[in-house]
Amino acid sequence: MADVTLIVLCAGTSSRFAHRVKKQWLRIENEPLWLNVTKRISSYYNFDKIIVTSHKNELSYMKNFSGNITFVEGGSTRQESMKNSLSQVTSEFVMVTDVARAGIPESVILDLIKNRADASCIVPILNVNDTVIYNEKTINRDNVKLIQTPQLSNTKILKKALESEIEFTDDSSAIKNINQNIKYIQGSPKSKKITFLEDLNEFEYFKAPSTNTFIGSGIDIHAFEANKKMFLGGVEIPCDYGFKAHSDGDVLIHSVIDALLGACGAGDIGEFFPDTDSKYKNADSKELLKFIVDFIKSVGYEIINIDLTILAQIPKINPHKLDIKFKMSELLELEPQFINIKATTAEEMGFVGRKEGVTVLSTATLKYYDWKKI
Repeated sequence: MADVTLIVLCAGTSSRFAHRVKKQWLRIENEPLWLNVTKRISSYYNFDKIIVTSHKNELSYMKNFSGNITFVEGGSTRQESMKNSLSQVTSEFVMVTDVARAGIPESVILDLIKNRADASCIVPILNVNDTVIYNEKTINRDNVKLIQTPQLSNTKILKKALESEIEFTDDSSAIKNINQNIKYIQGSPKSKKITFLEDLNEFEYFKAPSTNTFIGSGIDIHAFEANKKMFLGGVEIPCDYGFKAHSDGDVLIHSVIDALLGACGAGDIGEFFPDTDSKYKNADSKELLKFIVDFIKSVGYEIINIDLTILAQIPKINPHKLDIKFKMSELLELEPQFINIKATTAEEMGFVGRKEGVTVLSTATLKYYDWKKI
């Protein structure tokens, strides 16, 4: 059995990246960056286990990408994510890297592993070539080093080191804090960290996202309930009945949510907002849609268009179509021209024809966010 586990940390919010898409979800052809980095590093060595941390909102989605990776919910800090990941590690050594270091060469990985028994933590470093000033005084740059990841640690020692209440920015700082020994090896300029979008230009082997489009369909059905407000596409429809549902019952928005999730392969509305959860009782469906739109964009997609078909004997839909279109445009952050709404009756057939409820069918088309054009 291999004695090293690989942990790839990618549960962050990419706040400094300053784009709706998180850096870990930028596509390299059809692969998100986190998967591209994980596959490349894991191809260099036969790791005992490969662990990827995920933001809690993306954990279920990430699991769709690989059956060979152990996915762990990350925390609000790097240290919390580390603790969660280490609970799954049984090997003697563990190698930890940040997904933002997207170009780590094979030589660094193998050099870390070769030196794994030489200290409690093996750390790649770079020398500083520029003049260094600290507190307005020039200091000897030979005494200044740049710390990189991945770092390879003795698992038991790292777990003990992270029991501290101090927040550490890397593993070696935690291990040094409990007076364990560190060995420094030569790092690589190719292990540059992606912080801002322009940093991507330095990775020439990153291919542009594919131009594939992705189509998802959604359908939702709700029966009527007397003496309840009706909302359709976020618009209040003037009538004396609404929809029987756990939330406000906006059948149109629920259908669109399923279409969006279907297009990106992220399951269905019930996985995100289960009707068994009391916090969604009488929930405003507009807020649910806003959450899904943010999710869709954060994991690397753009919405191209939405097509809707409303099957309703009552109420009359045509007087409200434009209001619904403009409200959906606002909620989807999509120009109105890319939202189409069709309405039809059921010719008095079935439950819709008997005026018992409404059905909405939706189709959503997505594409990847093209970071190469930004």
